[in-house]
Amino acid sequence: MKFKSIAAALAVLFFCQCNQPATSPADPADSPVSAPTTGLKIAVINVDSLLSNYNFCLDLNEGLMRKEENYRLVLAEEASKLDKEYSDFRRKIQNNVYSSEERAASEQNRLDKKAQALQDKQAKYSRELEIENANNAQKISEAIDTFLKEYNKDNGYNLIISKAALLYSDNYMDITGEVIKGLNAGYKSAEE
Repeated sequence: MKFKSIAAALAVLFFCQCNQPATSPADPADSPVSAPTTGLKIAVINVDSLLSNYNFCLDLNEGLMRKEENYRLVLAEEASKLDKEYSDFRRKIQNNVYSSEERAASEQNRLDKKAQALQDKQAKYSRELEIENANNAQKISEAIDTFLKEYNKDNGYNLIISKAALLYSDNYMDITGEVIKGLNAGYKSAEE
């Protein structure tokens, strides 16, 4: 994350340095497109505020947390039952309930397989949650990117960057509130 922030800051610095007026080339078709001589129009977004106030993000995170809590409860219940079975097994061993060592070993093997199955289920649930989290992050990123493209058609920014990538910016450059308002308005209409 620090690398991305540094890279974004360097990109801003590079764009600002490249904004110096150049001598006009002989053929205008050969000249690269450059920012107006008045400078770049730059906006800043506080991504933390955006994500903590964007309803789509909040809903996806809430759904993920519900699923995670459900998985946790299922695993806890199964682990509790397995612990009880292990306790019963140990008690039976101490009381010589099993008719043979083979029968006790068979029961130990059955319980060990159940413990392994529980560990496998926990790993499966963990993978599912990781995949869903990555998918949610992708959906959020795509929604924000799509909105910013539309938003920028009316506002004409040359650069919209994360506030985390900056050491300083003037407050007038911060469009976080406008973006949150627009994203939530778009999300509400998409829900209906």
